[in-house]
Amino acid sequence: MATSKPRVLKDFEKLDTAIQEQIKLSYPSGFYQHLVSYVDREGNKRMALPYETDDFYYLVRMSIQEAKDIIEDDDDYDDDGMLKDEIQENYADKHGDDFEDDSDMDDED
Repeated sequence: MATSKPRVLKDFEKLDTAIQEQIKLSYPSGFYQHLVSYVDREGNKRMALPYETDDFYYLVRMSIQEAKDIIEDDDDYDDDGMLKDEIQENYADKHGDDFEDDSDMDDED
């Protein structure tokens, strides 16, 4: 995916709370299935969760295990690893225009 937006490479815990919430809205069923691999500056293969806003393209660093642990330890997710409905509604209301639901993109065309 070619993008001219500035890229941000960061750990999930170090992101703004608002960005974390928007990421949860984009990935309500968890993160690990959506990880992509990239090569860091030292030539090592790494994993990250992609997330794009109007202004930035984020690569949120995490391993598969870290992605699973984040969801398991987060009270916003239920025991099945799904974002709780009331949390999802709350975040969607809170972020309104800031959040663009991309989950239907695969259904287009």
